[in-house]
Amino acid sequence: MSLRVAVAAPFKDRGTDRLRENEFVVALSLDRRWFSPDQSKRLVDVATREGILERDGPRLRLAVDASEVTVPDGFVPDDDVLAERSAFERVLDALVAAGLEKHEAVGGINALQRDLELTIEAAAIVYARRQGVDVADVAPDARETLLEDG
Repeated sequence: MSLRVAVAAPFKDRGTDRLRENEFVVALSLDRRWFSPDQSKRLVDVATREGILERDGPRLRLAVDASEVTVPDGFVPDDDVLAERSAFERVLDALVAAGLEKHEAVGGINALQRDLELTIEAAAIVYARRQGVDVADVAPDARETLLEDG
């Protein structure tokens, strides 16, 4: 969730769902002092890959509902928001964001993986769909993982 909060903060500050990339970088590096300019650009890449941001010409568009994201007072994002997350981690985050308990989701995914003899990524997607959580944006990455491992 830290990634969503870090990405949404500049948009919420300015009351918009679109910013120029340089405005986004300035907001994170100079205004909030969370990241260096290079790290802020890396965050754009990570958030775009994860479907939180979309490129719209020279602008970035926040692809999540900003009203559903709260930036707590004193919030500072963890350094790990700059790391690429696996398909499994992304699905797990979506499940938790949808209100499921993390330990229950992991247990359900592990059971599916064992029972259906699936990869952890495939089991996570099946579990999420059974729970009514849309993870269509993660499916291509899970498929890519399957092809790499195959």
